[in-house]
Amino acid sequence: MDTLLTPTSPSAGGPCLSPIIAGTWRMAEWNMDVAARIRWIEECFELGVSSFDHADIYGDYRVESLFGEALATAPGLRDRMQLVTKCGIKLVSGNRPEHTIKSYDTSRAHVIASVDHSLKALHTDHIDLLLIHRPDALMDPQELAGTFDALRRAGKVRHFGVSNHRPSQFKLLHGRYPLTTNQIELSPLHLDALHDGTLDQCLDLGVRPMVWSPLAGGRLFTESNVQSVRVRTVLAALAHKYGVSVTTLAYAWILRHPSAPWPITGSGRIEAIRDAVAALMVRLDAEDWYRIREAGAGKEVP
Repeated sequence: MDTLLTPTSPSAGGPCLSPIIAGTWRMAEWNMDVAARIRWIEECFELGVSSFDHADIYGDYRVESLFGEALATAPGLRDRMQLVTKCGIKLVSGNRPEHTIKSYDTSRAHVIASVDHSLKALHTDHIDLLLIHRPDALMDPQELAGTFDALRRAGKVRHFGVSNHRPSQFKLLHGRYPLTTNQIELSPLHLDALHDGTLDQCLDLGVRPMVWSPLAGGRLFTESNVQSVRVRTVLAALAHKYGVSVTTLAYAWILRHPSAPWPITGSGRIEAIRDAVAALMVRLDAEDWYRIREAGAGKEVP
């Protein structure tokens, strides 16, 4: 396996994750039987993708079980992968009848119950990285830090982080328990993290961000609004220059940031994951990176 594709150095003492992470958000829509899910995991391994991103709520609380069926059928897969999952969002669902309103919950009882659900669904005895999915206005940072410590000591979770947290929210919890990542949205169509201090904080603390929706949930290629068309035009020209696909160029734009992001794919098509992995071999010139940024913002840098 190429050294570029091996699990990369940990972030702030965190887990070693593959440089591209396979997202499972839409797995319930992929219409894969157990054998096909096993085959997809194995094909990810062949590409050097060994880390898989989950959340308890994905697929109306069903995706972890779908993935877990594959691990139960082929248990040797678990030792070759890193499992990331998230908790803290409570959706109104027939699969969680006790939830009466969409809300956030980082209480000790909810986080521990969520972890136990995930362990059972995934057919594993530990989670490599647990993230708090969204900021909880009622979070008690001291209590949550104690919950993390209890889960670590019990061997249920090895590392912790957050998702979609602003710098002040990250700092509040990180000051009480060391966080290893902030999973954020970033794409040429969504530039907030470049300007709101999120990526500056990651660089300052040596915390590598995970990036969800690097292709803007597919909108980068499907929407016909002015911004999307403008970005696609620039990406297409640069893709020709670098001799790669437009999709690969979009991932390369994410990877170019010095915070060393971990992009998360969102497709069951192995060709789409192959396009993401190919971006590891592309080093964008700084001016080309800014051309894409300018196209996304619709204006020059100040």
